[in-house]
Amino acid sequence: MPSNEPTFAELLAGCSRSAVHMEMRDAYAVGDEADDFDTWLRTGQRDTDPDSEYWTPWVDLISGAVARGVIVRRARIVSEPVSDYIRYEHAATGVNVGAGEQVRWLARSNASDLALPGNDFWLFDDRLIRWHHFAGDGTWVRQEISDDPAAAKLCAESFDAVWERAVPHDQYEIH
Repeated sequence: MPSNEPTFAELLAGCSRSAVHMEMRDAYAVGDEADDFDTWLRTGQRDTDPDSEYWTPWVDLISGAVARGVIVRRARIVSEPVSDYIRYEHAATGVNVGAGEQVRWLARSNASDLALPGNDFWLFDDRLIRWHHFAGDGTWVRQEISDDPAAAKLCAESFDAVWERAVPHDQYEIH
């Protein structure tokens, strides 16, 4: 990442009202999750301790933003039956919720008529986008920051449409 681009923590710190995250892939191959995912595949055990070395940085960021009054929401569009990776994510999403995130799940088959951006994103205060670019195998390629009003409007409207149809985490059953 170029040094002049803000980190996620900096973007969240500059946020005053809302931070929404749309995830649309069925698998990610993000380096910092690799060991935990491999352990889960082998054992079925997932780190769900919010005080663990793995989770503490995330929990601190989100709980701090929520304490400042920022509403943090995450929507995941998933294929059903779900992939192993989605099962892995679902197994620990309680940590996200405990930190103050609101999380919902939408079956991809229920999103067919929605206009969706081509990439996962974070949208801060309905104006600043952090696009996530991944390779076909799910590895992280790069982020891109945009304040394009038309793209921000698309992200906000698509997120709201997904959110309206999606199922809250505590009610979503893995298929």
